[in-house]
Amino acid sequence: MRKEQKRQVILGAALAEFLEHGYRGTSMDRIAARAAASKVTLYAHFADKQALFEAVFTDAIAEAERSGSPLTESLAESRDLARDLRAFAREHVSTVTQTHLIHLRRMIVGEAGRFPELARTWHRSAPERGAATLARAIARLAERGLVHTPDPLMAAQHLNYLILSIPLNEAMFAVRERHDEADLHRWADEAVRVWLAAYGVAGTT
Repeated sequence: MRKEQKRQVILGAALAEFLEHGYRGTSMDRIAARAAASKVTLYAHFADKQALFEAVFTDAIAEAERSGSPLTESLAESRDLARDLRAFAREHVSTVTQTHLIHLRRMIVGEAGRFPELARTWHRSAPERGAATLARAIARLAERGLVHTPDPLMAAQHLNYLILSIPLNEAMFAVRERHDEADLHRWADEAVRVWLAAYGVAGTT
């Protein structure tokens, strides 16, 4: 197996172990066994458990940066804003509440004291980056006279929290591990209705 392929196998095994057992409960021995690698191979790629943990989340952060939805940017030129906002909101809530992303979020929050820079980088790469992209679309909608807001970033943050607050809080606190698609769509649609009541202009609801 090539070096980069082996590295990815180790990262996958480490992610699974960290998700199952947390940082403190995971050992390099367990990771090596799960990756079917010797400890010599493991340490050839990563100096210690902290370096491996940081590499796991660096990969997760890079994936978050790549996963922006084309629906967000296309909102800027929407011809049916209520419809397109609902499509965006439904995709957004379904993506963010995926089980593996909830587990990653729980873990990075739980280890934020130990790895504050990783936690800040995650926030910049996912929530902040997503809000900035959405804010640019909202600014364009305001230019077109379809919404009214003096602060597109604040409007984007309001929309994000209207969409995510209930299902994400329930998932983070293990109230519900999974949500039915119908429930996610209902929350998304209602979030859009409330947001348009606050920021929309006549004819956009």
